Parts: sequence; C-alpha cells; structure tokens
Amino acid sequence: MELAPTLIGQKIKKLRELKNFTQAHMATELGITQSAYSKIEQGDTDITYAKMSKIAEVLGISPEDIAAFNEQMIFNVMHNQTGNGFVIQKGISDKERELYEKQIQLLTEELTYLKSVLDKVLK
Repeated sequence: MELAPTLIGQKIKKLRELKNFTQAHMATELGITQSAYSKIEQGDTDITYAKMSKIAEVLGISPEDIAAFNEQMIFNVMHNQTGNGFVIQKGISDKERELYEKQIQLLTEELTYLKSVLDKVLK
C-alpha cells in the first residue's frame, strides 16, 4: 500500500511534534534547508525510502512506524526529561487487564510477606 505524500507528511509532522523537535532541527539533521523539510511535511515533495529512513532515524523510530502511525491511538503523551520521548499506548484487552491485576495482586502479597519477614529479622 503506497501512502500519499500529504498523508506521510502529516504523520511525520505529528511524530516530530511529539518528539518536541523543530522543523529547523529536522532539516539540520537531514542536511537540507528548513524550507525543503517543510515541503516534506506539507506533502509538496515525494519522499524516497532513503529519505524516509533518515527521517525515521532522526525520530528514533523505523520507517514502518511512520507509515503505521495513527494519532488516534495515542492516549497518553509522556515527555522524558529532555522532552524528546513519547509513548504510544493502545487499549488493553480484558484478558490482559485480568493478567495485570493478578500479577499486581501476587506482587502485593509478596511485598507484604517480605515486609513481615524483614520486621521479624529486625526485631
């Protein structure tokens, strides 16, 4: 499936914004002018796979991640200390939720047990 330059440009723009990068930063990393980079985001220029790979590298993701990016799947954007990180979270299934809840319960029980052992040792 081939994606239109406009759609790819929109995806790249959203990912760049999530990383808190400027167009000028991206252009510098790619070795092009800011104007030329802007045309990529606007869909005014075709993007070769080589260029897409370089853009993906600057963003710290794969070209496939750019193509598959869907901003509607984002529930939570978390920035790390440099403001360059993001997390894409999808909803979890009921089965996954149940497994997580069981794991939390087991860890809570283990923590309670270990605290009681520690209390006995320290007394």
